Amino acid sequence: MLFFPSQPAAPLVLAAALGLDYWLADPWGWPHPVRVMGAVIAWGQSCILRRCPTPAAQRWGGAALTLALLAGSYAAGWGLIAVAQALHPWAGILMQIILMASCLGGRSLRFAALEVLDPLEKGDLPQARQRLSRYVGRDTEHLTEAEILRAVVETVAENTPDGATAPLFYAFLGGAPLALAYKASSTLDSMVGYRHAPFTYLGTVPARCEDGLTWLSCRLTVLTLALLSGDPWGFWQRCRRDGRADPSPNSGWSEAAFAWRLQIQLGGTNFYRGIPKEKPKVGIPARPLSPQVVRESLGLLRQVLGVWGSWMVGVTLVLNSPLPLGEGL
Repeated sequence: MLFFPSQPAAPLVLAAALGLDYWLADPWGWPHPVRVMGAVIAWGQSCILRRCPTPAAQRWGGAALTLALLAGSYAAGWGLIAVAQALHPWAGILMQIILMASCLGGRSLRFAALEVLDPLEKGDLPQARQRLSRYVGRDTEHLTEAEILRAVVETVAENTPDGATAPLFYAFLGGAPLALAYKASSTLDSMVGYRHAPFTYLGTVPARCEDGLTWLSCRLTVLTLALLSGDPWGFWQRCRRDGRADPSPNSGWSEAAFAWRLQIQLGGTNFYRGIPKEKPKVGIPARPLSPQVVRESLGLLRQVLGVWGSWMVGVTLVLNSPLPLGEGL
């Protein structure tokens, strides 16, 4: 599993996992690894906050929780696949597909965006605000229609790397176990990776770990959009300039890439627990925000996943080809 592309079943597993995520996503109520991760994180953070009174102790507790969760997720994935493989080779392949698909969030991200868009297009702002509150950390009670649209596009842009392409990237490198380890880091960051109390110190290592693990896949996502833009170098330079203005090492880059492709402007004032926070503005306001822009942002997500999925399946097919390189030419 350390170099997943060299596994004979890799093309089938990747293609089937992408297909399963596209058609099924994460049905509500079904068993899911993230629910187990969330329960472990909730228990761990409670123990750390109760038993580690000092900032230094909470930082060390956050580091220990990060290491244990990532290692445990990898080991659990590896163990489940090994047990299934021992029962039957096809059971092992099926287990890999299910676990890998559970880490891919492309369809879930699309569902979340459309769930907010549906009442918004019907003029039901309170319902749109309520649904948006499930997916964003900012205050949503008083958002205007334009602010809701901006929040949805920013959510799609920010979560394309850490919710879709990064899990696929790690699945390609190390199969389902490595994808689960990344998913554990992402889930931990989403639960405790904040600068406000009570996670000010506890969340330091989880947040930095997730930032580091997402860094490369985020740049590769921007590079993919740049190559699809018609002006790769200019597009990259604009994203680099705007992305560097954001304190986050990743979200500014991905939001800038979506903003420039869609010819819109993202960023501005958000409120968190009543406190205003100014996000750097990225992109260019050549178009107003609209439901169509949201749908186009989802189209960009599909394009990136399509390019990555096709390339990865192709690479695994080549690496597992029975013909030596150059034979048959």
